[in-house]
This record gives sequence, C-alpha cells and structure tokens, in this order.
Amino acid sequence: MFRQVRFRVLGRALVVAVVLMALVGSAGLALAQKFPTDPITLVVPWPPGGGSDLAMRLVADAASKKLGVPVAVVNKPGAGGSLGIREVATSKPDGYTLVMTATPAIAAQYNIPNANTMDELAPIAFFGEDPSLISARAQTGFKTVADFVNYAKANPGKIRNGNDQPPGSSYLTIALFERKLGVKVTRVPYAGFAPTVIALLSGELDTATVPVPDVIEHYRAGTIRMLGVAAETRHFLAPDVPTFREQGFNIVFGSWRAIAGPVGIPADRMKILESKFVEAMSDPEFKERAKKAGFLVEPKGSAETMARIKQDDAELYPILLDAGLVKFRQK
Repeated sequence: MFRQVRFRVLGRALVVAVVLMALVGSAGLALAQKFPTDPITLVVPWPPGGGSDLAMRLVADAASKKLGVPVAVVNKPGAGGSLGIREVATSKPDGYTLVMTATPAIAAQYNIPNANTMDELAPIAFFGEDPSLISARAQTGFKTVADFVNYAKANPGKIRNGNDQPPGSSYLTIALFERKLGVKVTRVPYAGFAPTVIALLSGELDTATVPVPDVIEHYRAGTIRMLGVAAETRHFLAPDVPTFREQGFNIVFGSWRAIAGPVGIPADRMKILESKFVEAMSDPEFKERAKKAGFLVEPKGSAETMARIKQDDAELYPILLDAGLVKFRQK
C-alpha cells in the first residue's frame, strides 16, 4: 500500500516537472524568437547625398515602422563600395548589421583586392533598378547620343566623363558605352554620384554617367542635358528624353540596389527581415514617396534577389573582361 502511494506521488511529481519544463522551454523559445529588440544598422557603402543614400534612407524610415525598432543608415564609402560591404560581411551574423549592395559589388569581386565575393553576403530584399543614362553639361552643345558619339570619334579621349570609382555602376556604364558605341573618353572617377554631378556643373567634366534622379533637377533647370536613357522605355521623370534605341543605338543597361546581411544570420531572423523589408517597400505610400524622389521600386524577396545576382554575374563578366576590369578570381 505504502509502495503504491509512493509511486502515485512520484508519478504526479514527474508530470508536474514535465509540465514545468515545457512551460520554461516555451518561454525560452518565445524569448529567443523575439527579434529585433535593438536598433538595426543599414550600411550604405557610398557617400551621403547620392541616389543610394537617399533610397536607403527612405527604406530605413519605412522599415523602422514595420520592424518596431530604429533602422539607422550609416555611410561607409571607399574602394568602390567594397569597404562598407566588407564591414558587414565580416560582422556578427545576428541580423542587426545590414548593407545596401548593388551592381558594382558584382564587379568589385573581380577588380578590387580583398573585395568580398557575392556569396559572402546573404540577400534579403530587392529595392529596384536605375536605367543607365548619359548626360552632358549644357555648354558642350551635345543634345543627342549621336552628338556625343560623333564628337568622341573625332576627338578620342577629349571628352572628360565623370563616373564613380572602378568598378562602380557609372564606371561600368561608360565602359559599356565605349565598347558598344566604339568611342574613347577620359574616365574621371569620383567617390559617388553627388560629387560627380558637382564636378559636371562646375565645368570639370563634359559628360557624366550617373542615374536620372541624380541630375533631374539640373536637367529641369537647363544646366545639364540628358542625351539618352539606356532602357526599354523612357524614364518617368524625363518622358521627353528618348531611349538609346529610339536614337538608333541598341543599348539597354542599368544598375540595381538590394539589401543584404552577412552569411549565417539565423533562418528565423532572415525570414523576419525579408518579410518586413519587402512589406515596407511594397506599401503604396512608400512607393509614392520613392517615385517622387525618382525611384521606381520593385520589391522582391531573398530568392529572387539571389537569382538576379547570379544572372548579372554571368552577363557582366564578359563586359568586365573586355574592359580590363578582371584582375582577380578569373572564371
């Protein structure tokens, strides 16, 4: 009888212990899954004032509301964007340090010593794409792509074209234009789009290959002329500027922006980051704000972003090789 009572007591104690353990485990799991609880840093590897900086500040503001914590933009320019990317790629993979990556990062892995390869980043969300553009200072007299081409062919190397540092997106743009149009210019690199535009306005440059949003106000003021947009259709900010194809030059090219983190962020945190950033950028109010700032937003998730990176890597490599920009990690 005593033995039966003892077994019943022990049984009940065991049941209570199991229940308590389950409750503690559930609480611990809930605590572990609580993310984010601290501010998130979004590194922009380009200087303040340019298109990438503006785009990511818009994203950070919208994402802060969805994630429930501040998302702070920190500019870390240098080495064609690779310094800022390296800082994030080598950071603790806890989801609190992210980076804006873009088309130039694909080229950097082949051109810049110690630049991180694209597989050292974990894509989170796709922001959108900027079609390439060539603009000229009004005093040059260039009004069309043909004007630019004819002068460049008659005067090899005389046109001073402003672009970012190799292998940035505007540097890749002028390299591709030279190859496709059969011209030669003098490439003048600057640390971002904002200083490039300033140099164009001051007369240091004749042309520049920065995106439409970075020169639209100067175009409207008449100090800069947009010669052509390398897109399938005209840009919504400048519908009167014809595409390259409309002018007889079969060139379509552009650069994109995306958000990524270091490889190794826990899957549950990656899922939260992906869903919240895509949700933030899909919001109609955000899209309208971005459009007013000159951006066409095309939110996509992690898998689609990775697919785009792989596609562009395959397409850009021959251009980089032809332009002499493949110095490391040859395929």
